[in-house]
Amino acid sequence: MAMNVLERSANNMKLIYEGKTKDVYDHPNGHIVLKFKDDMTGADGVFDPGADTVGLTVEGAGKSGLRMTQYFFELLNERGYPTHYLKANINEATMAVKRAKMLGHGLEVICRFRAVGSFYRRYALYCEEGQKLDGLVEVTIKDDERGDPPISKDALVNLNVLTAKQYDEIKQLTKNISTIVKDELAKKGLELYDIKLEFGYDDDGKIMLIDEISAGNMRAYKDNQSISPFELEKLLFS
Repeated sequence: MAMNVLERSANNMKLIYEGKTKDVYDHPNGHIVLKFKDDMTGADGVFDPGADTVGLTVEGAGKSGLRMTQYFFELLNERGYPTHYLKANINEATMAVKRAKMLGHGLEVICRFRAVGSFYRRYALYCEEGQKLDGLVEVTIKDDERGDPPISKDALVNLNVLTAKQYDEIKQLTKNISTIVKDELAKKGLELYDIKLEFGYDDDGKIMLIDEISAGNMRAYKDNQSISPFELEKLLFS
């Protein structure tokens, strides 16, 4: 009988990385286990999915984020999209995933359907807050010291972080996956304004979606009002 990949306790796993919202463990059976925390990104107690610091801690946030992540990753797996997802344990707030290699030192890919957050702050001269965007894709470098700066396709290619083909593949995957999430939220009367995704390489060098898809990685609105991560999860599963 196959062993449940989440049955072992953290005592039998090696801590690889302690992140802001998740800790990463090396499991003895060869998989990676992500432990979701109750910490959320933001500043001064205000949630912000684009922030690079922990701004607040909310009891139950880890399980809430994992519940949404499990839902969307299983949906994507069913539709044939490449992801690192294997199995989740909501009670333990853990998720078993395939091993993945980072793109460079880590990239974040944002799909924007509305001009809000850092996008609006950067380009307010050319747009109005909340203006509709056609699934615009941006890439930022995971670099807290430099404020996670945006980077262009040309720069990624010239710096040998991605090939032009890989960039185009990630961009299309981002638009497709983000549209699936947008459509699922729309079924509950919710509008997705933007979402942050991450990708990596599998053992064969193929691009796959990694990390999580949770309310902590997106902005969603209902009747033009911002929905908190906890409320978003409740509305999605209501």
